[in-house]
Amino acid sequence: MIAIKNLSKYYGSKQVLKDINLSFESGQVYGIVGENGAGKTTLFRCIAGLEKHEGTVISDVDDLRYHLGFLFTEPFFFSMMTGREYIQLLCNARHVELKRIEDRNIFDLPLDQYASTYSTGMKKKLALTAILLQENEFFILDEPFNGVDIQSNIIITEIIQRLKAMGKTIILSSHIFSTLSATCDEIHLLKDGSFIRKAKQDEFDLLENEMKAVTIGRKIDDLGLK
Repeated sequence: MIAIKNLSKYYGSKQVLKDINLSFESGQVYGIVGENGAGKTTLFRCIAGLEKHEGTVISDVDDLRYHLGFLFTEPFFFSMMTGREYIQLLCNARHVELKRIEDRNIFDLPLDQYASTYSTGMKKKLALTAILLQENEFFILDEPFNGVDIQSNIIITEIIQRLKAMGKTIILSSHIFSTLSATCDEIHLLKDGSFIRKAKQDEFDLLENEMKAVTIGRKIDDLGLK
């Protein structure tokens, strides 16, 4: 369980998160949606302890940072570190003994190649593999499907379902609504730093239609396509 209470975040005089109150239960998948700049990544960084903020983030573990796998939108890799070394580094950070890495390389990554030379999709898959092998209890996946090939998207979707069945807590964002509807138990809509809508599975279609109506409006007509 993760509980967020009265969380606000400022960058100087600009408030980017506004009195957030939200809880995430074990064995559930939560989707966070919103336009670019709505505050999704900032919220994730606050939960992960990477940003100072007002309010509190509590969980049912002693220190959430040591039980949380955070998949960044654009993972960072040192220039002279191989994929194998990156996975080993992250497992060492959790004191997890890494065994049979070749057998667990489900995305067929070139593990002895420098990770910085990987494509965008390969970097995302390497970072995901590493946090999965850390044996975390909580996962934040920021745009896990972005830049990844369709076969890997299918695998990632199944991984999320497997983690849910294991009782893990998963929070993810995606700009592709279909990937959220295929994986999530709840979807929360973030707008201008505040959550304005929550939808359960039986309301996903309605939420998507509402978002389309607000986002598209008459914009396509105004484009004057011919």
